Amino acid sequence: MTMDVDKQWFDVFPCLSAVKPADWAEAHPYVQHFPAKSSIFRPEDASAYGMFLLSGTARITVINEQGNESVLNMLTAGEVCSLMVLSGLSGRDYPGSLIAETDVDVLFVLKGSFMRWVQEYEPIRTAIFGGLMEGMLRMVDLLQQKQYVPLEQRLAKALLHGTAEGRPLLHTTHQELAEQIGSAREVVSRSLQRFKQQGWIETGRGWVRIERRGSMEAAFGD
Repeated sequence: MTMDVDKQWFDVFPCLSAVKPADWAEAHPYVQHFPAKSSIFRPEDASAYGMFLLSGTARITVINEQGNESVLNMLTAGEVCSLMVLSGLSGRDYPGSLIAETDVDVLFVLKGSFMRWVQEYEPIRTAIFGGLMEGMLRMVDLLQQKQYVPLEQRLAKALLHGTAEGRPLLHTTHQELAEQIGSAREVVSRSLQRFKQQGWIETGRGWVRIERRGSMEAAFGD
């Protein structure tokens, strides 16, 4: 389903204001809402669409040869998936999937239009390739954390970054946390139990709630 251009998109992606009306019409843009934990973008979607994350947070996951899923990067509103751009420019298959971390709104356009905009509109090219650099640096940082940062510190940071002072509840499972920080579910479960014993968190089926945020931040230097 196509729709008229919404000027509010430009608040999140100012570079899109450069696109001419005729090019918008050819792109067949539409916005779709996805609830938390749902699949936004799969490898097969990359052959048809380009996408812009208008709100919320998503995680980029990849599956290795052993069938294990791991989180490669995180995507926030105003960013474009670097893997999607690189796969389009190289002609290679998109290697990952995008999963909604929170409720998200996504702007989809036809892939041909998306790739043409990257090449023809300098503001879009500058914004996207600037985002590519930031995304790649973030990927490197995540990999370094998995190598050098203690597991409980990585777990605490994931919990703190997924919540806020007035929003202490995080809807997630032990398995999802393990994938995010590059560990095993059993190890994460034991660490969460230690956090509970400290009085820092409470947990239930599919959720973690931060009880003593200041204590966790002090303990792990967030």
